[in-house]
Amino acid sequence: MAVLIVVTVAFIQEFRSEKSLEELNKLVPPECNCLREGKLQHLLARELVPGDIIYLSVGDRVPADLRLIEVTDLLVDESSFTGEAEPCNKTEGVLLEAGDITTLSNVVFMGTLVRYGKGKGVVIGTGENSQFGEVFKMMQAEETPKTPLQKSMDRLGKQLTLFSFGIIGLIMLIGWLQGKHLLSMFTIGVSLAVAAIPEGLPIVVTVTLVLGVLRMAKKKVIVKKLPIVETLGCCNVICSDKTGTLTANEMTVTQLVTSDGCQAEVSGVGYNGEGNVYLLPSKEILKEFSNISIGKLVEAGCVVNNAVIRKNSVIGQPTEGALIALAMKMELADIKDIYVRKKEIPFSSEQKWMAVKCTLKNQDQEDIYFMKGAFEEVIQHCTLYNSGGISLSLTPQQKALYQQEEKKMGSSGLRVLALASGPELGKLTFLGLVGIIDPPRAGVKEAVQILFESGVSVKMITGDALETAVAIGQNIGLCNGKLKAMSGEELDQLAEAELSSTVQNVSIFFRTSPKHKLKIIKALQRAGAVVSMTGDGVNDAVALKSADIGIAMGRAGTDVSKEAANMILVDDDFSKVMNAIEEGKGIFYNIKNFVRFQLSTSISALSLITLSTVLNLPNPLNAMQILWINIIMDGPPAQSLGVEPVDRDTIKQPPRCITDTILSKSLILKIFMSAIIIISGTLFVFWKENPKGGITPRTTTMTFTCFVFFDLFNALTCRSQTKLIFEIGFFRNRMFLYSVLGSFLGQLAVIYIPPLQKVFQTENLGVVDLLFLTGLASSVFVVSELIKLCEKRCCPPKHIRGCHN
Repeated sequence: MAVLIVVTVAFIQEFRSEKSLEELNKLVPPECNCLREGKLQHLLARELVPGDIIYLSVGDRVPADLRLIEVTDLLVDESSFTGEAEPCNKTEGVLLEAGDITTLSNVVFMGTLVRYGKGKGVVIGTGENSQFGEVFKMMQAEETPKTPLQKSMDRLGKQLTLFSFGIIGLIMLIGWLQGKHLLSMFTIGVSLAVAAIPEGLPIVVTVTLVLGVLRMAKKKVIVKKLPIVETLGCCNVICSDKTGTLTANEMTVTQLVTSDGCQAEVSGVGYNGEGNVYLLPSKEILKEFSNISIGKLVEAGCVVNNAVIRKNSVIGQPTEGALIALAMKMELADIKDIYVRKKEIPFSSEQKWMAVKCTLKNQDQEDIYFMKGAFEEVIQHCTLYNSGGISLSLTPQQKALYQQEEKKMGSSGLRVLALASGPELGKLTFLGLVGIIDPPRAGVKEAVQILFESGVSVKMITGDALETAVAIGQNIGLCNGKLKAMSGEELDQLAEAELSSTVQNVSIFFRTSPKHKLKIIKALQRAGAVVSMTGDGVNDAVALKSADIGIAMGRAGTDVSKEAANMILVDDDFSKVMNAIEEGKGIFYNIKNFVRFQLSTSISALSLITLSTVLNLPNPLNAMQILWINIIMDGPPAQSLGVEPVDRDTIKQPPRCITDTILSKSLILKIFMSAIIIISGTLFVFWKENPKGGITPRTTTMTFTCFVFFDLFNALTCRSQTKLIFEIGFFRNRMFLYSVLGSFLGQLAVIYIPPLQKVFQTENLGVVDLLFLTGLASSVFVVSELIKLCEKRCCPPKHIRGCHN
């Protein structure tokens, strides 16, 4: 069996590795246009060798790492690699100095997407020798760490084993001292030790985890490995990728400033056209040309544009898609159709602007140019500025004012575009500025705040620039606004020991590569943190696998990231991480509740047998009665404690320390307290009902029923370690109620049904007897509830903040 298990696990692991390789291959095109031996051929990507020349055009996935030798306005989407939402400008020139992959403008990487223009390049790396392959090799080298629950269960197993051997030794020693036969004492000791081990624990743990997974699936969170669910309860640091995780990876216009000083803010995220444009400070909703200046600004952005939005996704450049989405919000998306385009001057990295020459359809009017681009370039082509639909002469003071506004928008992390229109390129009318950013997803800010208050620190790791990262960090309230940032280059300069202490106080890491992400996670783990990593790109795959909990995005996530992760957010909703952490904490509490109930019952049963053996007393319970108690101990009432619904206040509790054992000191004290009450009450009934003539069926029936009733009341108080029964509610866990009711009716059947009376050696009890036993057995419930009340009054719970800086 052991060999079969090992082989099965090895096979599954190998299968997962192959799956990872398959997903990597999906991002690499099966064929490409290659110039080999002077002929342009269609070749499979796997057949490429260094030195082949590849032709690239719009929509192509790059088949290998290429050194570009010829480009025409080439823009490549490297977001899955670097985390940058904006496509990268590529050139064929020689770089003056070395840098990381984000600065290699003359190289394109395998698996990235050509968004605009065309190019030609020489193959310099294929397969595992490419940057893509490096990510895969790093991912293969990483092993998934053992979960805190698995470590806790290992420790509990050792503790119970030591406890069992202690009982064996004690029983054998006492028996030997009493002169009893050594072999018979050894048999009794082993029997008691086996009874001490809660065999129902693995079942309860598995059932509890499975139910947690099912509950999370309803909330659109897919968990790939059962133990990961509970690990979330220990998570105290969440490292999150920015693009596509905290943000939607959909460029969106958020701010407008017109040439005559009108300002507007824009709501809604992405390319679905949902949202409004609000004039500031009145918050008036603007449509079409209700404000001439803003209408003309939006019109220009829509006309000087090559993007198309279909099914809420953009075909073309994301920034141009953002301008089309803005026009949709203003109900101006169709205004482009009233113009006929005569000429286009495409964007280039040298001129930093794009212009189109148009004329109105069916009207014999002069041509009009529309221009968009970098402010400092567009303003040079302007001699006038728009003021409420009237063109006025542009003064140096006006230019200085616009420049100041552009710097202000840029410093807040916005990508700023200037727009202009007019009859000639040198005599354009300046229309205003548009601020674009990949904004935070809905619900992220609230989730970050709740996580912070519950003791979970959220850190942003991105390949983006400092200004953009800080803007998003401030927007979502990262670390309560107390931001500290560090670049990938600064990380490389720190020694390992220094890194572990430094990363705890940093909330934003910018300009990072996959190696940096791995370095950060390892440093946090060395510092004792339980780290969750959320990401969506190929560049996140290694970090997702090495983190204690890897969380991938379901919609925006690449297949590689989903395969490397332990958990997937189906609808990309970051706030679902909060639900998952809540579930993880609740699961551990349920396991502790079960352990408390089962061990207190187990110790009570063992103590009764041990005391009767040691003191040479008649056994208070026969073999069938002990079996029945064992069924209750491991059966429905015990199992139903594992399905207790997650308490509403669970998320407010600080993360569990990974060094904490399931059997904490306070839990052990509560277990022994319950056991002492059960033993005392049961022995009292045994003594009270034990006549001088010897044990009768009534004696064992009263003792047996007393023990079972104690068990059921003990299960009731074990539903929560901290909350009173009135706070959690009697009817919240219906399965528990049905289990207790079933056990109670089963006990009555054992007492009153004649065939069962013969099997269990019981006899009928009167109503007064049952009331007496119920009152006595409820003492374990009353004492436990009073202790909870005292703890609430004397030791209020402490909440830990999730930031150390």
